[in-house]
Amino acid sequence: MTSNIAAKSKPIPPGIYCPVISLYKPTPRQEIDYDASYKFFSHLIRSGIDGLVLAGTTAEAVLLSAEERKELVTVTRKAAVDSGRPHFPVVAGISGQSTVESIRLAEDALSAGADFGLLLPPSYWAKAVTKEAILGFYHDVADATALPIVIYSFPAMCNGIDLNSDTLSELAQHPNIVGVKLTCGNAGKVTRLTQEYTHGQFGVFAGSSDWLLPCLAGNGGGCVTGIANVFPKCVARLYALWNEDKIKEAKELQGLVAQAEKACKEGIAPTKYATGHFAGPSAGVTELKAFWPRKPYLPCDPQKAVWVENVMQHLVKLEQSLPDVV
Repeated sequence: MTSNIAAKSKPIPPGIYCPVISLYKPTPRQEIDYDASYKFFSHLIRSGIDGLVLAGTTAEAVLLSAEERKELVTVTRKAAVDSGRPHFPVVAGISGQSTVESIRLAEDALSAGADFGLLLPPSYWAKAVTKEAILGFYHDVADATALPIVIYSFPAMCNGIDLNSDTLSELAQHPNIVGVKLTCGNAGKVTRLTQEYTHGQFGVFAGSSDWLLPCLAGNGGGCVTGIANVFPKCVARLYALWNEDKIKEAKELQGLVAQAEKACKEGIAPTKYATGHFAGPSAGVTELKAFWPRKPYLPCDPQKAVWVENVMQHLVKLEQSLPDVV
């Protein structure tokens, strides 16, 4: 069943990608704080992770305007260049409910300096989202832009729309569709797809780091994980241990990362609180309201905040012990 399609002209590099949170000014309208974002992007690039994802779920993409999405890509690219990493991979969320909206977002992202586009399936009218509609949607967007497309499978955020491995395999054959992020948590999709395709043909990524090792064991390419906002060096270290064939150490760290990541699975408010509490000072972003969700969503309540700190505290020492890479 191994595919003989050509490798993609621009495959997505394997590794650990951080879906970056959005940072806001402490004003009534919560405008994007681009200065704070630049500091935070630079901090993540120094940490050793392999790429950044903008305007994804963790970034509250549905609460961002098209102009804000585009400017965040521009700021990210500047942070990468200024950090001495001009070719650092930048993935931009381009998800829209219509084909034309997604194409416009892809064009914006490409012009701002993005390398790849992350694209959810349409989902507003779930009953109308047939397999034919999904295939047509992804093909039309991929045909219309030079930006290589990464499929984003996240049924919980898409009215239950689940992209099965057969559908993903069909989409993988498009020359401008280069990979998939599996936030569905289905390890079976990893092994089925990697049996058919090499990473150069179609990269397969876990949607969180609590199953990074199972994904890598199934020949997956890495993960896109919200906890990388909080402890980027720890997740990068986990990936490095696997690649260095230090399996026992990797398994031990996998468990610790998984325990901490359960806080991120509680929602955007706990994730942003954890980022501000643990990573904000290192990044030079100390305004706590910068880490609040955008209204109408509320910040972490004090009781939940204490729980988040306790759940994640065990990774602090390791994170602080690991060096910057640039």
